[in-house]
Amino acid sequence: MAFLSIVLDPPAYGWADTNGNLSKPTTGQLLQEFFKRLNIFKTRKNWLPLMSWSKVVLTIPFLYFFIFEYFSWSLLIVAFLYSMIVMGTHGTIWHHRFCTHNAYVFRNKFWRFFTQNLTISMIPEEIYVVSHHVHHAKSDAPGDPYNASGGFLYCFLADVNHQPIAKDLCERNYHRATRLMKHTGVQPNTYEQYLNWGSIANPARTLMAWTLNWGFWYVVLFFIGGHALACTVFGAAGIWAVGVRTFNYEGHGKGKDMRRDNYDFSREDMSINQLWPGIVAGEWHNNHHLYPKSARTGFLPHQVDIAWYYIRFMYAIGTVKSFKDSKTDFLETHYNKVAIEEDEIDLLQVEDLLILQEEKI
Repeated sequence: MAFLSIVLDPPAYGWADTNGNLSKPTTGQLLQEFFKRLNIFKTRKNWLPLMSWSKVVLTIPFLYFFIFEYFSWSLLIVAFLYSMIVMGTHGTIWHHRFCTHNAYVFRNKFWRFFTQNLTISMIPEEIYVVSHHVHHAKSDAPGDPYNASGGFLYCFLADVNHQPIAKDLCERNYHRATRLMKHTGVQPNTYEQYLNWGSIANPARTLMAWTLNWGFWYVVLFFIGGHALACTVFGAAGIWAVGVRTFNYEGHGKGKDMRRDNYDFSREDMSINQLWPGIVAGEWHNNHHLYPKSARTGFLPHQVDIAWYYIRFMYAIGTVKSFKDSKTDFLETHYNKVAIEEDEIDLLQVEDLLILQEEKI
């Protein structure tokens, strides 16, 4: 059996039914699976998804103080910019293009650490990275951890229900899983520790990294704008962490084929290019599925790609030493080819009109 078919922990309702079609659980089944997998008292191996959602819950008090104690229109603008653009773009730069697809290479570990901690830490790299490799291998098919055909909750709760790694990998497959994370800087558990904790990431190191990241950013924000700014930004980070869990449902057409001809060129899946995620986070999703290892996915003039601008800037100042850019191949293989075909069609239409006129004469 292929490694990517067994690396994730299958839910109780399974990936597929007896006919091989996507298993579509009820709302009750999804919620039951969700709370079961957050239950740290049942097994300590649930610690990583519990920690991920604990971060979301712990931003609620910050959001409360922002709304009811410190609210101002200027802070609302800050919250909007931080949640939509800063957090969104960083997710694309760090989790998506670097951690998962290794689309660019840092000059050294310092700049990797710098980029990793540019924002408030919300999503564990392990949950994102391993499952995203499976997503690309099985897009919109049974086994895709956030298959949009499963419905909104299927995708929204996927980080708990579908994305954690399997807890019973053999030693060889566990080390294959760790290799997917090697370049990210996450120091993996030994195989014996994995059997104990059910994860690649080590709980102590992960908790320490979280504490230092939050502590650093709260102090920095406090010195800039007091508790008001700190609560605003931390609350905004929580809003992003909830909102990003809806992306793959929207980005794959809500389970319907919403691809547009001559715009969404990847036809191996249901991904679509969306204007808003593209502008605020550089996430032109169909382009990304067409060229998953490209550090740039905004290939057309209107496709703003802030994540790419950051990577290109880092390269210009020498902190990124190499990157992959598939724009030229996209234009030559897909976009310009369409333009040529359209010109040929127009020419044929003109020739047909001339023939008709000659026949009338």
